[in-house]
Amino acid sequence: MILLVEDDPSQLEPLRAALLKVGHTVDAIADGETAQWFAFRKDYDLLILDWMLPKVSGVELCQVYRRAGKLTPVLMLTAKDTVLDKVMGLDAGADDYLVKPVDVLELLARVRALGRRSPMWQGDILSLGDLQLHVSTLTLELGSLTTQLSSREFQLMEYLMRHPRQVLSHNQIEQALWSWGEEPESNAVTTLVRRLRQRLQTIGVKDWIETVHRMGYRINPPNL
Repeated sequence: MILLVEDDPSQLEPLRAALLKVGHTVDAIADGETAQWFAFRKDYDLLILDWMLPKVSGVELCQVYRRAGKLTPVLMLTAKDTVLDKVMGLDAGADDYLVKPVDVLELLARVRALGRRSPMWQGDILSLGDLQLHVSTLTLELGSLTTQLSSREFQLMEYLMRHPRQVLSHNQIEQALWSWGEEPESNAVTTLVRRLRQRLQTIGVKDWIETVHRMGYRINPPNL
């Protein structure tokens, strides 16, 4: 899940659309103060921060975030392109730096590179036991069998794989998979879980996703 913070709508929407297209869940925020509220209340995989933001700048937000001990990668976007500006951004705690105007393909490449810093990822593959989730193709693989996932199915599978054996409530799943401002239908999570179970069965993965009565769902990989 990505927190994208950019106060220019002409840049925010195309970047959000590009990230959504490749399977990411995105909270798109237009000011630093609101972004700071979200950053400390949700579990993000990446923060993409514009340098110049209303109320709280991207640099200030990054500094506060790091002082709180948060280790999530931060990608800084800015029109400032001098060496001193880059050093200032990196010293504030940013992991990478991209100068505007942003090329979408380069942004996606930087996002992939920062995402690989998670210990569960190896290249573009997230593994849980023998099960592999391929981010570049949105496919699940077990041995010689593969199944193609939709973008939302991929997001749910990634979220479950990142939290093995942990019970995840409907509300937690909705917050993780749907962007801020989106309103999923009341049965959206139930329907999505059912579809994902069907996908898993096509590659011989049965009964990994458990329904915990009145609590939610969890993934229980055998032999782990």
